[in-house]
Amino acid sequence: MRKIILSILGVVLVVVAIFVAKAIIESNTKERPPAKKVIKTVYVQTVNNGTVPIVIPANGTVTALQKTTLFSEVEGIFRSSSKPFRPGQEYSRGQLLLRIDAAEFAANVRASKSELYNMIAAVMPDLRLDYPNDFPKWEAYLNSFDVNKNLAPLPKPSSDQENYFISGRGIISGYYNIKNQETRLNKFNIVAPYNGVLTEALVTEGSLVRPGQKLGEFIDPSEYELEVAIRKSFSDLLKVGEKVALKNLEGTQEFLGEVSRVNSKIDANSQTVQVFIKIKDAKVKEGMYLEASLEARNIEDALSIPRNLLVDQNKVYIVEDNTLQLAEIDAVHFSSESVVITGLENGVKLISAPVPGAFVGMPVEISDNTSLAKTN
Repeated sequence: MRKIILSILGVVLVVVAIFVAKAIIESNTKERPPAKKVIKTVYVQTVNNGTVPIVIPANGTVTALQKTTLFSEVEGIFRSSSKPFRPGQEYSRGQLLLRIDAAEFAANVRASKSELYNMIAAVMPDLRLDYPNDFPKWEAYLNSFDVNKNLAPLPKPSSDQENYFISGRGIISGYYNIKNQETRLNKFNIVAPYNGVLTEALVTEGSLVRPGQKLGEFIDPSEYELEVAIRKSFSDLLKVGEKVALKNLEGTQEFLGEVSRVNSKIDANSQTVQVFIKIKDAKVKEGMYLEASLEARNIEDALSIPRNLLVDQNKVYIVEDNTLQLAEIDAVHFSSESVVITGLENGVKLISAPVPGAFVGMPVEISDNTSLAKTN
């Protein structure tokens, strides 16, 4: 009996403890407040379509419009120049760039002239007898003959018989051989073809110069040209004479150029067209890397927006009745940071800054700091 009573008391105590614990837990439970509805504030801009110029960015390296690579056609020792033959040295048109030693070749030319003189002198008696009327002009030519000067033109034959006679004695062929040697002798002196600057010098005085050897580069620093490549879709929109805004990579210098040529051939690999821009600016230097902004055409009823506002490349978020909606647009032209679009009506409230977690139907509140959508 005693054990039964103790067992019953134990069970009662456990049950009581359970109910007491449950009551304590329920007394500490706090009611969860109802969730607040969060409405995001967004920035919008009112669409005002207009004319947007399509500006094509391009870049390239500047080269001189007049650039001459100096090569030697003869062999000899580089003797002198009218000025020190060094990079950066300026020369005027006609000034001597290089003088290669031509003493040996010049002696050979004088020897050839002496042979021609002897050939003419040898036929003078026959000319006096057979062509007495033509003898005086040949005598005058022989008297004025100077081996140290360029050959004067031969007297013009007055008849076919005289021409045959002179040709048969080898005088005419000898004359043209000497004229060829005189032309080659002039190649020992290289003169400046225009006012310019020596940008590269590969030889020094006393160096042995060989035929075909590159001696340096000479440019005209007054005019430069920038070659850029643009997409073929815009090639027919660019015209010769259009002004082009240019700047260096750092953006610290700005220049003005002009389209001088547009290549009619399309590069098969890149599907681009070469465009050449002429630049006249004292601050431009050979080898500079410049960025060009080419105005190709104008798009009507369009506006330019940041690229990060696009959704799936053909949609943008707009606000209607304080909710976000997607509107389809046509992306006409992409640049590095913006895109030109069409398809939105004037007055539409376009989202002007990306909205994190945006979705169709999302309730929003328009910020008081709204603006007008620009067309450029």
